Amino acid sequence: MGNIEGITLTPLKIITGANGNVLHALKAEESSFTGFGEAYFSTVNHGVVKGWKKHQRMVLNLVVPVGTIQFVVYDGRADSPTYGQIQDVVLSPESNYQRLTVQPGLWMAFKGVSEELNMLLNLASIQHDPTEAENIPIENDVIPYHF
Repeated sequence: MGNIEGITLTPLKIITGANGNVLHALKAEESSFTGFGEAYFSTVNHGVVKGWKKHQRMVLNLVVPVGTIQFVVYDGRADSPTYGQIQDVVLSPESNYQRLTVQPGLWMAFKGVSEELNMLLNLASIQHDPTEAENIPIENDVIPYHF
């Protein structure tokens, strides 16, 4: 599993404090910032998989502030130098606190790993538009990956 063109992992800071921690997510000056449409949180239960989804215009900026989530990205873009590749990333504030930026045109699914609460934050480049994304079932004949 390689590094797919259109995927960026950015290490993030956790500033610990006696009264609680500050977990950085995204700054407007960073190269992965392409605009702001909306921010939302999504939870995923232990062992549950959500996806596969491919956005046509939305850039995803995914941060996991709580729990552990496995993200799998598949490059189905025929004109891409990483066509057919899969990238698997596990994010958690305890062991791998990074932001996963996913460019449009890539298939993505994710799975709740922690037995406790698993939560992601998406700082999306555009507002939700149900007409700009495509969904296929987790088990399919398009993506050569099985959770």
